Amino acid sequence: MTTSPAHHTPVLRERVFALLAPALTHPGAVFVDATVGLGGHSEYALETFPDLTVIGIDRDASALELSRARLAPWGVRVRLVHAVYDDVPHVLADAGISSVNGILFDLGVSSMQLDDPERGFAYSVDAPLDMRMSSADERTAADIVNGYSEAELTRILREFGEERFASRIARGIVRARTAEPITSSARLVDIIREAIPAAARRTGGNPAKRSFQALRIEVNGELEVLRAAIPAALDLLSVGGRLVVLSYQSLEDRIVKQEFARRTQLDIPPDLPIVPEGSEPSFRLLVRGSQQASEAEVDENPRAASVRLRAIERIAA
Repeated sequence: MTTSPAHHTPVLRERVFALLAPALTHPGAVFVDATVGLGGHSEYALETFPDLTVIGIDRDASALELSRARLAPWGVRVRLVHAVYDDVPHVLADAGISSVNGILFDLGVSSMQLDDPERGFAYSVDAPLDMRMSSADERTAADIVNGYSEAELTRILREFGEERFASRIARGIVRARTAEPITSSARLVDIIREAIPAAARRTGGNPAKRSFQALRIEVNGELEVLRAAIPAALDLLSVGGRLVVLSYQSLEDRIVKQEFARRTQLDIPPDLPIVPEGSEPSFRLLVRGSQQASEAEVDENPRAASVRLRAIERIAA
C-alpha cells in the first residue's frame, strides 16, 4: 500500500523550518523543495510563511502528481517541476528566478517509493528488481544485477553499500544468473544471504540492506547527482539564504560535509597573521557537525532513525 500524502509525516519538519525561518519570513521569499516527494515539507512551509513562494522539484512523476493534489489549495504560490535535483539552476532560470532564500534536500528513497512493492526498493517484500526513482529512466536494478561483470558488481557493492562481503556476493550473483536471470528481490535476497557467512548474518539486520542500497544508488546515479547539486544550490542562495540537507547514509552525508567545509573555510595561508579583507568565507554553518533525530522525532517518523541534518547560511555575496 502506498503512503497517503495526508498521513505522511515529513522527517524533522519543525527542526528544518526553525533553521530556515529567518530566511523565509520576508515578503517575496522563494523556497526550493528540491525533493518535494509527497509534499509534506512544502505544505508546512506554505502554511507557516504566508508570503512564501515554493518551487517543488522531484524526479518521480507519481510523487509529483500526489503532491500537486495536496498543494493545490495554495494555487500560484506553488510551482511543481519534474526534474532531478541537480537541475535546480535550469528550473529556476526557466521560472525567471536568479536567487532563492531557502532550499531543502531530503535525500534518499521516499516513503512512497518504499511503501510501493512494485517499485522494488524494499528487500523485505518480493517485487520486480526495479529501484528507479523515475520510471522514465531506462536502467533498472535487474539490468545491473544481470549485466554487470563480477568486478563491476564488487565495486558498487563495496563503494556504495560499504559491504565487506562484496566480492562474495558478486560471485554468488554471477553464479546464480548463469542458470536463470535474477528478476525478483526475493531471489536476490536469498543469493545475498547465502553469500554472507552465517556468523555475520546474526547481527546488523537484514543482510541484503547494504547491497540494496548500493544497487539503488547505482541505478539512480545518486552520488553523482548530489555532488553536482549541493554546489549549485549554494550558488543560488541570496545573502541570508539558508540550505538544509537531510541525509540517510554516510556516503551522502560525507559529500554534504565536504562541500559545506569548503564553503566555510578561510581562503588564506594558515600562517597569515591577519585575514585580508575579502578573504572571509561567504557561508557559515548553522549547526555544529550533523544533528540526529531525537527519540520523540523517531517515534513520530521511524524513517528519521538514520537521518543526519546539516545546515548552512550565505553571509556574503
